[in-house]
Amino acid sequence: MSKVSIMGVNFDAISKAEAVERAMQLLREQRKGYVVTPNSEIVYMAKDDPELIGLLNGASLALPDGVGILHAAKILGKPIYEKVAGVEFAVDLLAEMAKENRSLYLLGAKPGVARKAAENLVKRFPGLKISGCHDGYFTEEQDVVDTINASGHTDVVFVCLGAPKQERFIHQHMQEINATLFCGLGGSLDIYAGTAQRAPKFYVDHGLEWLYRLKQEPWRAKRMSKLPLFLLRAMKCKVTGKETP
Repeated sequence: MSKVSIMGVNFDAISKAEAVERAMQLLREQRKGYVVTPNSEIVYMAKDDPELIGLLNGASLALPDGVGILHAAKILGKPIYEKVAGVEFAVDLLAEMAKENRSLYLLGAKPGVARKAAENLVKRFPGLKISGCHDGYFTEEQDVVDTINASGHTDVVFVCLGAPKQERFIHQHMQEINATLFCGLGGSLDIYAGTAQRAPKFYVDHGLEWLYRLKQEPWRAKRMSKLPLFLLRAMKCKVTGKETP
């Protein structure tokens, strides 16, 4: 499987269907691993955080989550042609897991959200097993680890704590948690619970999810200003011929 570096972060040049099959292969072979879904904001954040780059580049799968990554790949002449949104990848993964009666643990979001997401997901995917849920409002990580392990073996843990907290949690604890695959999925639980809505199809199809989100949550304007800075940085890399400017 080919890796493509975008400003120091290695992505899998892969389709969503291929990513799901790769994840299922890890489950069937019982090989521990984790999935990350960096967007342009996370890659921009990583430029000043060598630890975060290491966490992202240590993943079994790094999916290009966002149109900004595609734009940067085009600027840099790198072969990434398909956006693989984490929230969509996870849905397709759950569909395959349900066929094999596999189990899922949900970690993250506000109290009650993970449980509501679990209720919705088992209705949507008969055959899927929910081994447990825990909100993202905790101070003692070891207590969370112990709670997950007390639920029994689980195949997959969705860790939805936001970057870089979720990647750090996975890296620090995955070997002691009785699970095979860990997926860092940001705010996906709110989508699955119905407490937040994805952008309408028009916005998704035209790479404008960021605009829809900004309209819904204007306070994100400062964070979203990283997108043009990210693309300017990609242009600088192109001009200088360096991986990082």
